[in-house]
Amino acid sequence: MPQAELELSLKEHAARIADIAGNAARGYFRGRLGVEFKADESPVTQADKGVEAEVRAYLKKHFPDHGIFGEEHGIEGENRSQMWVIDPIDGTRSFLSGHPLFGFLLCHLVEGSPQIGVIGMPALNEVLIGVRGNGTTLNGTRVHSSDQTELSKAILFINEGEKLHRDYPAMFGQLITSAQTMRFSYDCYPHALLAMGHVDAVVDYDLQPYDYLAVSVVVEEAGGIVTDWDGNALTLEADGRIVSAASPELHKQLLEQVNI
Repeated sequence: MPQAELELSLKEHAARIADIAGNAARGYFRGRLGVEFKADESPVTQADKGVEAEVRAYLKKHFPDHGIFGEEHGIEGENRSQMWVIDPIDGTRSFLSGHPLFGFLLCHLVEGSPQIGVIGMPALNEVLIGVRGNGTTLNGTRVHSSDQTELSKAILFINEGEKLHRDYPAMFGQLITSAQTMRFSYDCYPHALLAMGHVDAVVDYDLQPYDYLAVSVVVEEAGGIVTDWDGNALTLEADGRIVSAASPELHKQLLEQVNI
């Protein structure tokens, strides 16, 4: 491997991977896609598999001793101290319907702890990278979450609203009236908007590690807080119910909302 490649930081490698994934995704976007459905009835396209394959090839070349956990191709090297977690197309339903708010997610773990998170938005040409202890950038420029502390004055996004309504009807009914502005959404972009300071809070549900680990680093390094609904830090073993908030005060109020 050339010396210049060895000298790249992990953040620089993450940025390169985001470019590779973004270019690959744009090559498929709004094209003719073959679609399959998994056992849980979620769709997977040629794009999901193709993007993940390109990312895995890069990681195997540059980090042969690291583990890889991808949504489409599973886990390799699960007992290794360092691991990369990949969601090649976060929001496949958006992607296959031509909606541009699909993302690419990448997280680097050390001994199970998320250290680098990437939220790439290929159709928007936006890449957020959070590095533990070094902040979050959007296309190279530092970003920060808002200073909102009151839920009643906040902009709240609710992801997976139909599932929340089905499984937690009482909580859902209270949550949708708790903020000044409320929007329904899906996938990673609401969390990205929180890291950029445009959104104050996000409640999310029914996620997998490749959905939430990258998001947690990006939001936290922008100044926000991300935990499960019990207030615990997110790990590979989290139950997929998460709350993102711009401030500790807002986070506390949201935990009270989701635990009525």
